[in-house]
Parts: sequence; C-alpha cells; structure tokens
Amino acid sequence: MEKVRIQKFLSDAGVASRRAAEAAVAEGAVTVNGRVCAVGQKVGENDVIVYRGRRVRYINKKKIYIMLNKPRGYITTNDDENGRKCTADLVADLNERVYPVGRLDRDSEGLLILTNDGELANRLMHPSHEIPKIYNVRVRGAVTEEQLGILRSALDIDGYIIKPVNVEIIGYTEVSTLLRFRLYEGRNRQIRKMCEKASLEVSRLTRVAIGDISIGDLKPGKYRDLSPSEIDYLYGKNKKQQKNDL
Repeated sequence: MEKVRIQKFLSDAGVASRRAAEAAVAEGAVTVNGRVCAVGQKVGENDVIVYRGRRVRYINKKKIYIMLNKPRGYITTNDDENGRKCTADLVADLNERVYPVGRLDRDSEGLLILTNDGELANRLMHPSHEIPKIYNVRVRGAVTEEQLGILRSALDIDGYIIKPVNVEIIGYTEVSTLLRFRLYEGRNRQIRKMCEKASLEVSRLTRVAIGDISIGDLKPGKYRDLSPSEIDYLYGKNKKQQKNDL
C-alpha cells in the first residue's frame, strides 16, 4: 500500500469521514507507532495506527451507500453516552459501520445518506462540493410577504452571514403553511434559526431531497441502497461543480 495522509487512511478504513478524522488528529486522539499523529502525516500498511484507543487496520471493504428516512426523535450519530435513540440503531442489521453524511437534528426527519466511503463523505460535506438540500417545513399560521422576505435575505446566524436561501410557499391550511427551502449551506439548525428571525414557529421539518436524489416513498425508519446512478450522480455532480469553481 502506498503511503497516504492519515485522514485519508482513516476514511478509507471506514473509521470516520475525512473531516472527522482531521478533527480527531488535531485533538491528539490518533497515534502512529505509539506517537501522537500530526495532521497531514503520511502512513502505510506497516504502521500501527490507533484511533481513539482502538487499533485500525486497513481492509479494502465493500463500499456501502444507503439512504435512510430518519424519524423524529433520533439523533444523527453512531452512539450516544446518554442512551438516546441513534440513527445507527436503524441500520444495525447491516453488520457494518456506516457514517452519516451531514446531520439532521433530533426533531427533524427525512433523507440522510450513510456510507463507509470516506472519500464521498468528504466531497459532499466540503463547501466547494456542496449540492442543494431540499426541505419541506411546516410552520404555524399564515406567512406574510414580509416574513418571506426575511427568510430569503442574507441573515446573521450565530455571527455568520448566510447566503440567501430560496424559499417558496408550496401549500397551506387554515392553521399552517408549508414552505420549501433549498439550501447550499448547512449551518447548525439553520432553518429553525431562520424561522425564529422571521417570527415563525416550525411544527415539522423534513429533508425531502439532496440534489436530484429524493426520499420518495421510503417509510420513516427504513433504508435502501442507493442505486449505481444515484452514486454516480453524487460523484459526478461534485466533479462538475469542482471544475466550475476552479
């Protein structure tokens, strides 16, 4: 095996996404041959690599790509020290550790991609490779044009000025309005904080698509394999965007 950077080794080994691996290295949670590893350090198959106290051996595993319909009440993680329900519980029958690409907060639901392909996870989470994530958001009451204007503006969220978001009304009842958000960023609880700025109360938040990949009729708590064309789309879309960014 040719030597590669530690974050690539860990992501290829299915331990964590490349971004999470870099964070672990920066924390000093990774050692190589008994010494704390440096970010960007190159490693090979003869090195003894320990990630958060566990020896990591590179195995060329079959790549897994799945779509999960995350229900409300689950947190997007593989384990939780407080004993809360985790998305990993819903895919335990895979008998293989897969990692969520991005997050949905506990009260949100919908499309979540999980994989053991660290390269794809890194591509999808890196800002320069972002593809739109589409959400249906039900809020209480009617939404005014003024409130729509606030939602569509470059808001200050936790000291960060977000890019303007495409927001449209796609339905309503006597007591609520259904909005569709199209995001190219993914700040922590961004949509909920945007709605707070517009004095709107969110009653339900569902991610319905990532780019051209839709949740369809997949039931909450269930998952399915991504099709070869969907995997190609995720890679191909990002390669095209990367070219446009250069």
